[in-house]
Amino acid sequence: MTVDSPRTIVLLRHAKADWPSVPDHERPLAERGRMDSPAVGRRFADDGIDLDLVLCSTAARTRETWKLASHELPHRPRTVYEERLYEATLGDLLAVLIETPDDIGSLLLVGHNPGMHALADALTGTAEEEPLERLNRIGFPTAAFAVLTFSGSWKSVEPGTARLTGFWAPHEA
Repeated sequence: MTVDSPRTIVLLRHAKADWPSVPDHERPLAERGRMDSPAVGRRFADDGIDLDLVLCSTAARTRETWKLASHELPHRPRTVYEERLYEATLGDLLAVLIETPDDIGSLLLVGHNPGMHALADALTGTAEEEPLERLNRIGFPTAAFAVLTFSGSWKSVEPGTARLTGFWAPHEA
């Protein structure tokens, strides 16, 4: 893979979490989240989303979302649990993207809002009409994901450099 190769970024917000009396970082998925997570993995498989690397927040709800989703994939990509994705700002998320090695063609970030929505908005310079309309209409609900593409090195990722090519949410209105 060259530095000018096309690349894919998939941004996944964790599935619906429960609100038990535990620290925020340790919140588990709610029943709906446990049902939606495998649907995410099936949608990845149906859409032919082939991932080279997954960076997942260390929060319990993101780890559980990814574990349940990944069981639906034809092959499981390498997964790294990244502390910086928990409570990440837009700047934190961009820094993580920029550090991605150039031998990675497709990257999934499993994280939280408002970061996932902010990153999708910031990266999108152009978009296919339908995914952009849906993202603008429903926001970035739990278990939703956005697919963005760009060409160039990961070090060249900055606001406005990607194209939004897909958006999916399990309970779209």
